[in-house]
Amino acid sequence: MLQQIHKGLVVSCQALSHEPLHSSFIMSRLAVAAEQGGAAGIRANTKEDIQAIKQACSLGVIGIVKRDYEDSGVFITATTREIDELLDSGCEMIALDATNRTRPQGQTLEQLVQYARARNAQVQLMADIATVEEAVNAQQLGFDCVSTTLHGYTAATEGKKLYEQDFQYLKDVLEAVSIPVIAEGNVITPEMSRRCLELGAYSVVVGGAITRPMEITRRFVGGMQGNA
Repeated sequence: MLQQIHKGLVVSCQALSHEPLHSSFIMSRLAVAAEQGGAAGIRANTKEDIQAIKQACSLGVIGIVKRDYEDSGVFITATTREIDELLDSGCEMIALDATNRTRPQGQTLEQLVQYARARNAQVQLMADIATVEEAVNAQQLGFDCVSTTLHGYTAATEGKKLYEQDFQYLKDVLEAVSIPVIAEGNVITPEMSRRCLELGAYSVVVGGAITRPMEITRRFVGGMQGNA
């Protein structure tokens, strides 16, 4: 999977239950459109969406399961339950929240890594991190790569954007670890994607700017009204 996406674009095809495009069939068609547009891989949420996508296109899939738990703010592949679903989905890579927050049901990130490796050593693991320290910890735990997905979405990083100060956070992560670093989070233009690669990102994940028309529409409307 890592070889396939090197220097390429991964398109995140996701729609939550409250969003207009929520449908495994629609996500599969978005994945086909991404493949035809030259994407190198897909990131998708839920076993059902992943299986539909893999039936429709030939690209490798980075799989996640988003699920809320009352005892934790971690919701991206938070427990062994989600890992089991993703291993059954056939995805080539599993992404997990790798922040330092307390996980649901008392499970630890190290336990989840060991569990996934024991069940299927061939599936690669991506660490969704928010801080440089979390990236270093993920490398020590044996993740295959890290992604800047959660920078700006945890209490410690709330409101921060990946692109601030010419992607300084991405630069910091790249300096701190030797495993591949994937740029993800508020990358909304081709120029931003190119800049991430120039700085040394292994690949780039783009979601909302490509596959979420409601958000795209809001950005246009806001720009026309001077609120962008």
